[in-house]
Amino acid sequence: MIPSSYPDQKEIAQLSAKMLLEIGAVHFNAKEPFTLASGLRSPTYIDCRKLISYPRIRSTLMDFLTVTVMRDAGFEAFDNIAGGETAGIPFAALVAERMALPMTYVRKKPKGYGRNARIEGEMTEAQRVLLVEDLTTDGGSKISFVDAIRDTGATCAHTAVIFYYGIFPETERTLGDHGVQLHHLCTWWDVLEVARAQKSFDPETLAEVEVFLGDPRAWQARHGA
Repeated sequence: MIPSSYPDQKEIAQLSAKMLLEIGAVHFNAKEPFTLASGLRSPTYIDCRKLISYPRIRSTLMDFLTVTVMRDAGFEAFDNIAGGETAGIPFAALVAERMALPMTYVRKKPKGYGRNARIEGEMTEAQRVLLVEDLTTDGGSKISFVDAIRDTGATCAHTAVIFYYGIFPETERTLGDHGVQLHHLCTWWDVLEVARAQKSFDPETLAEVEVFLGDPRAWQARHGA
């Protein structure tokens, strides 16, 4: 069912951040930073996959994502909802259900046998596809998914995520240069604001997280790989 209420963007961001903190999806550790897939260090880590185990929060966030996309892109802007393998698949299914649209998913690479497909489900030429993922950092992984969608003859000019890092200025430019608009619910800055208000972490940790968010490349350079 398409949601009928439309909180403003600021309220959606604050509530989304609060829910991610509530389920323990947010991790801050300045003393023992996390190693990201890139090999770089970070005092922050988020696990949006945990959301699938919390039905009330999951449902609310999917309502938020649906109304955000409809508000920003249009009520009749899409014909197909595609999830990126693997984290985006459940969220794409939930958004597709709300928008009463077909759902597909995009593999990271061809599966290597059978049809050797990257697109699973039915995606047809000229369909307008929304790519749904759990999060984005610099936008790089989205480009590969978008290109796979476009290779079918469909169009993909929008991607929607629950969480956007919001600290790398090149992200929206990278996507924009590829003809893709980003829609999101909240960023690290929203999470930091709510974490401070709730005293979710000690002040020293939050202060170091703010330093990282203000200049992540410099922070990573100081802390090495």
